[in-house]
Amino acid sequence: MPSDFSLVPKTAISKPHKENVPRASTRHGQQQSELKGQNQLLVEANEELQKKNSETLLKVAQLEQQYSDLQGTNADIKKRLKDCHVLLVAGNIDPVLGERIGESAPQNEDQQRVVVNVSRDLLSELWTFGDMATEQSAQLTEVQKSMKDLMEAREHLVQERDHFSLEVEETEKALEEAEQLLLE
Repeated sequence: MPSDFSLVPKTAISKPHKENVPRASTRHGQQQSELKGQNQLLVEANEELQKKNSETLLKVAQLEQQYSDLQGTNADIKKRLKDCHVLLVAGNIDPVLGERIGESAPQNEDQQRVVVNVSRDLLSELWTFGDMATEQSAQLTEVQKSMKDLMEAREHLVQERDHFSLEVEETEKALEEAEQLLLE
């Protein structure tokens, strides 16, 4: 018998081997396609997170400006309230009664009416300023709470973005490995 003689023809041996190659290639192609799809989803999610992060940063900047404005307004109100108080003390006027403290009777009725009217006006302004200061304080507290919440949300978004970036890197590595396997 010749040494190259075989009971199985050569074409029969190589045929199943050739059929296995396209199957493996198809399997790797499907994996590569799936990885590309996952990578695309991660890229889109990352872009969405970056967009939300930018919006959050803009909102934080707006709230910080509003907070700064409210602090300035609050300081102005406190100054005016203090000025009104100083006027009352300097005029030795009782803000409730509208009379000079320590006098038994006003010098004349006209002067008393003027003092009472000024005192009433100042008292009204004091109450208005007090109400405004209370409102400003409440708004300031609300802005501070909103800023705290937004900073926490921003930190959460940064963590999510970092997590997605890590997933994108891992997916890209897996994709490169799948491509390497295809090339081998």
